Amino acid sequence: MLRRVDPALAHRLFYPEVPAVLAASSGKTVAGMPVVSYSALSQRPPLLGVSCARDSFTLRIATAAKAFSLSLLGEEHVSALAYLASHKGGYGSDKLEAAGLMHGRGSKLDAPVIVGSAASLECSLTKVLRTGDHSFLVGKVEAASASSDFRGYWRFRSYHPILYAGWQGGMSLYRPASRRKR
Repeated sequence: MLRRVDPALAHRLFYPEVPAVLAASSGKTVAGMPVVSYSALSQRPPLLGVSCARDSFTLRIATAAKAFSLSLLGEEHVSALAYLASHKGGYGSDKLEAAGLMHGRGSKLDAPVIVGSAASLECSLTKVLRTGDHSFLVGKVEAASASSDFRGYWRFRSYHPILYAGWQGGMSLYRPASRRKR
């Protein structure tokens, strides 16, 4: 028998989820944060949506830049992802670099793309919607790239995603996904 869950906790029913790093830059400032609420919205045109806290610094930078990237990181970057979740950025800083993540400019947009990511999407910001205590960014995918492990679908031979399992005791719980035996 199912038991009732507080509707404010409904999002936790989706955990664990694969986090992506939302990154944007403006001037000398590079901002980044993990996000778990993202989705493909349309194939033609290629649109995706990302939900993030309305008061986040990364949202302000992405809105100012009118561009952002989303990167999927493998388990070797679990510490960097935890750093991004637990530290705030600021104007004139490079939060990705502070987390130990090298990055370069995108191939189509002036958005930071994380070197060594399993996949990266460069998006032009088309719309920002207010949704309760979060904002929903709608981006048009201008460029996408992935490691050789992606061949139309992930094979999970070299890409081992990180799973976000929630927040407990003031700490984000990031864990490497279990490797399947071959």
